[in-house]
Amino acid sequence: MPVLRCCSTTTRLFSSIQQYAPRNRHTLASAFTPPSPPHRINISHLHTPAASASLKEKLPTTATVEEIHIKEQMASATSLDFYSYKPLDKKGEEFDLSQLKGKVVLIVNVASKCGFTPQYEGLEKLYAQYQDQGLVVLGFPCNQFGGQAPGTSEEQVSFCTLTYGVKFPVLGKIDVNGDKAHPLYEWLKKEKPGLLGMKRIKWNFEKFLISRDGKVVERWASTTTPASLTPRVEEELKKSSSQPDTAPVAGPSDSA
Repeated sequence: MPVLRCCSTTTRLFSSIQQYAPRNRHTLASAFTPPSPPHRINISHLHTPAASASLKEKLPTTATVEEIHIKEQMASATSLDFYSYKPLDKKGEEFDLSQLKGKVVLIVNVASKCGFTPQYEGLEKLYAQYQDQGLVVLGFPCNQFGGQAPGTSEEQVSFCTLTYGVKFPVLGKIDVNGDKAHPLYEWLKKEKPGLLGMKRIKWNFEKFLISRDGKVVERWASTTTPASLTPRVEEELKKSSSQPDTAPVAGPSDSA
């Protein structure tokens, strides 16, 4: 009798194994299935500044999003120059900086409700005085400092045009610090760090001076008035350039 009980128990055990084995095999197979390879996309028609010929040479025909991001960051840090960037204007259209080759360019992050906002007047005087000699002033509204550039890009441009008679180009609103900082400003800060090597923009109306060859030659704090820049601007204007001079650049009133 003990032998019969043992055989009966064994039969039930095998029956249980047969009942659950398919499910267990499926579970084990799923658990040990290798993960799918990361999705790869074709970059042959990728339209970003960093995906230029130099970038495409460094990447295969297809690449993961992570690979593209890393290569873009590397390209932005090493291969792009001033004339490679295309920030957006107040209408969201590209403003190609290559049209500024041969010019001396003063770049300023501007705001409409800042204690330094009256500097718009001095910047316009500087532009009017030296425009014919090759000076271009570029304004970039930025709302990162005390929320002092509220509203849309078009509202910021309308303010400076109506209040201060600004005729130099004022482009679309951007960030100048942080994860969403415009690549142009990341490049500017890398090329010309501030006091003690600090790259961060500290407040509205900081200024960068770009030579006729597209090099960052000066950086000034918000407290530096436009009038005090005259000697340094004149010095750069007197220098020759290896870049061909280009046509006059349209200001806010020309592109409204």
